Amino acid sequence: MTKPADRVLWLNPVSGISGDMLLGALIDLGAPVEEIREIVASTGLDGWELDADVDRRHGVPATKADVRVTDTATHRHARDLFAIVDAVSPAEVGAVARRALEAVVAVEAHTHDESPDELHLHELGGHDAVVDLVGVAAALHLLGVTRVVSAPLRLGTGTVQTRHGLLPSPAPATLALLEGMAVESIPTRLETVTPTGAALLRAVGCTFGALPRSTVLRTGYGAGTKVLDDRPNVLVATLCEPLSTQALVEDLVLVETTVDDVTGELLGHLVAASLEAGALDAWVTPVLGKKGRPAHVVTILGSPEQADVLQDLLLRETGSLGARRTTIERHALPRDIVTVEVDGHPVRVKRGPDGQKPEHDDVAAVARATGEPLRRVADRATRAADD
Repeated sequence: MTKPADRVLWLNPVSGISGDMLLGALIDLGAPVEEIREIVASTGLDGWELDADVDRRHGVPATKADVRVTDTATHRHARDLFAIVDAVSPAEVGAVARRALEAVVAVEAHTHDESPDELHLHELGGHDAVVDLVGVAAALHLLGVTRVVSAPLRLGTGTVQTRHGLLPSPAPATLALLEGMAVESIPTRLETVTPTGAALLRAVGCTFGALPRSTVLRTGYGAGTKVLDDRPNVLVATLCEPLSTQALVEDLVLVETTVDDVTGELLGHLVAASLEAGALDAWVTPVLGKKGRPAHVVTILGSPEQADVLQDLLLRETGSLGARRTTIERHALPRDIVTVEVDGHPVRVKRGPDGQKPEHDDVAAVARATGEPLRRVADRATRAADD
């Protein structure tokens, strides 16, 4: 079984971010709407519908997440909202939604000088905010996102209408949620970053900066409600696998036995024979055995499909009466092999994301043929692989 070990969501908030824009972008990326609905429904909340339709913003096709509410409740106690998100299944989705809600409750309680236990949430207490929080957490889970990285958030100016009256934009609660995040201004007098959007970024531990060196899997666009004159009101979300950490997680098997009655020549032969038989690696470890006798543990690493063949080889060559098997998980970084020339002789160089190394047998053959020191041949091969 193999699976990507790291999957990064990179956000380009061209016109800011809100909960519904992020949800739309994740649906556009391929998060299945029906499964998102099922996870939101696990809260026990009713009186809502979630749809997603493609709309255009300045010619850019983007998905608009539309939450339609028939329930009349527009505000709730924070404790009631926590009970709702704590009912979410799977639990890891509920945990993300709870962290976002905790962030909102903390800043709202501080802003209005109220106890978090007694706090009423108004704009963020309705069904649509709950669906956005749980829906985004669900979509991230369904897409297998492990990290979120964003370009700086674009902030507008002006004012925003709330239940507490007209407030400066960004609103005080939004600015409190943005503490520690990278931002920049854009020339618009609209609210471009909502508390829900900022809280979700905080809940997932979003970091800010350039897109890491990656393989792009696909890109989605989430549409905002407002139409802007100077730019598309969209959130761009790109799903990536970073090249530096794009490890494959593989299930492998260790086959080993402990021997105290075989020669060094046989052990050396067994390592070579294991590799020839298809083992990924093989090694011998000296240990102190029973009754104080010196012994060796012979270990062979292979795929589950190779395990029987490698075990038969191990028992046959050592004469041991038993072997141990252990299933392990190996994280393997991507690599390739290039062939370079050193003084007209071929040298294979294995390259990974963070370094490269010439094959020793090839380097030794060139050193013998040319009379150059082995380390100098290795250096020359490494430099040639960089060109």
